[in-house]
Formats: sequence, C-alpha cells, structure tokens
Amino acid sequence: MPNLSKLETQVHKDLKSLNAQELKKRYLSKEGLLTKEFANIKNVPTNQKSKFGKRINKLKSLVDEKLNNSKTETKIKKSSRIDPTAPFDCNTQTDKRPHILDLQGSSHILMQEVNRFNEIFTSMGFDIVECRQVDDDYHMFESLNFPKGHPARDMFDTFWTEDGFVLPAHTSTMQNRILKSKNPPIRTVIPGRVYRNEATDAGHEHTLYQCEGVYVDKNVSVANMIATIKEFLEAYLESKFDIKIQPAYFPFTEPDCEFAISCPFCNKKGCSTCGYTGWIELMGCGMIHPNVLKSANIDPDKYSGFAWGFGVDRLTMIKNNIPEIRHLRAGSIKFLRDY
Repeated sequence: MPNLSKLETQVHKDLKSLNAQELKKRYLSKEGLLTKEFANIKNVPTNQKSKFGKRINKLKSLVDEKLNNSKTETKIKKSSRIDPTAPFDCNTQTDKRPHILDLQGSSHILMQEVNRFNEIFTSMGFDIVECRQVDDDYHMFESLNFPKGHPARDMFDTFWTEDGFVLPAHTSTMQNRILKSKNPPIRTVIPGRVYRNEATDAGHEHTLYQCEGVYVDKNVSVANMIATIKEFLEAYLESKFDIKIQPAYFPFTEPDCEFAISCPFCNKKGCSTCGYTGWIELMGCGMIHPNVLKSANIDPDKYSGFAWGFGVDRLTMIKNNIPEIRHLRAGSIKFLRDY
C-alpha cells in the first residue's frame, strides 16, 4: 500500500497555513494531491483498498470541513454589515439586536402577486410581455387614439424628459407593438410599472404596477371580455362573486366600461374595504377601438377584440388586507417581514 504518512502530515500543516482557495486548488482540483490519490485506488492491492480508502476519505473530510467553515464565516461577515437604517447608531447602548434576514433574500409582495397573475393568465392561454419603462408620444398617445391636443391626454399627464420621451402612465403603451407583432388570434398580458403625476395618499401613488390584457380574434364580444376577466378574478381571489359593468370613457376602447365585483369581504353588506357600498371597482376595460386596430394594420371589419387594465397595487391591497398603498414602497423592514 502506498505510504500516506507524508501526505497526512502535509494536509494537517496546510490546514493551518493555507486559505480556502489555496487548499481547494492543492488538494481537490483536477490535478490536486487527493484527487490523484483517489485515482490511484485502482492500483492498490485488493486486501489493502479498504484501509487506503478510509485514510484518503478522512483527509478529504478534513479539507471539506475547512472549506465549509470558510463559507460560513464569509456569510456571517456579510450579514454583520452596518445597517444605516437602524433606529440607533453603533455607539448607542441598547439591548436590541439586528434581525438577520435570509441571506438568499426574498421576493417583494408586489412581485409575488405579479407572478401569480402571470401563472393564471398563462394557464388561460395568454402570452406575457413586460412593459417598457420609457416610451415615446406615439405609443403613449397617438397609436391609442389620442390625437395631439386631445383633452383626454390630461387624464394621463405624467413625467417627460427634455428630449421628448415619457414615463408610461399605463401599460397600454405596448398595445400597438403587440398588435403589430403577430397575426390574430392575439392573447397577451402586459405587466409593468407606470407613473402618474398626482399627489399621494392612502389610496394613490405616483408610481404603481399595472397589468394590461389584450385579446383580438374574429367575432370577439363584450360577453367574452366579461367571462375572461371574471374567470381570472375568481382564480386570483379564490372566491365567487357578482359582477357589474358601468359606462366609462377611454379613447382607446369603444364601448368603455368600469368593471366592479361584489365585495368578497362582506358579501355586499358594506365594509371599510368597499367603502360601505358593497361593490369594489377594480379596472377599466372595453372593446378595442377600431382606430387602434387600424393603427396596427388590423382590419376592424374582420377582427374585434377587448382590452383591460388594472392596478396590481390595488388588488394586492385587497387580497392581503393592506390598509395603505404607500406601505408597498416605503421600504419598511417591519412591513416586508409581515408580507
């Protein structure tokens, strides 16, 4: 049997003097000393293989233990960094101890809900396309039947750059691209971040997530739209409810509707969530305007379709009983732990 005494002495010496990277390279790499000894087992006499293998495995276990300890120490160092958001400085005498979060991180509740939306719509046969963060006037307004000077543009007043680009106020900016990208039937859902030029309060934010849906095919009707939206909402909220639509105005749809559901929390009896009306207005929707189809080179006499758009933040608040929209972006560690 080969003499391992010299190798054993060298391993114990190197465990004290070499760092993890050097140990791994010297002993466990492709040309490492232990790697070569493992390959040499086939040349050891049969009656000595068991003893030889145990000694080699013991040396490898010592090296592995050193490498694992090194990884743990690195994680602890990373988790012990100073937290500038802590309610006390490093010189303050306190019994409080920092909460060490999962080193792998976690998904924000808004992203959890967007992923859930995508799962439901994908199961219903829709494609998923993410919205752009910066766009132009044509896709924001003109392709959606907002001609220049149209007063409805004021409803979507948002943030502009000096060179004429705009932060989208709705995920509808992607409609023209989607409709031009393929031939009907077209079934696409567009989640994304949008921006509004408005004051913030418990129910409104200047930045929010929206989810747009577009469906175009032959003989598509309002009944198809209602059934599709209802199917999604019942799957998401895991509840059955009544629905109603009421007239609204959007330049890019005709007819235009506001979609409301009976409050799933009080069964139409009235509660704080629904404003004691028994109904919750969730989204705007409607049949895609012929001018929008024409701008995408789709014949409105041959094809029809519907579109909808809802605020991800609002649905997230309803489902998770979150009282104020500003919690979603406040960066509160307490809120993030709870949700």
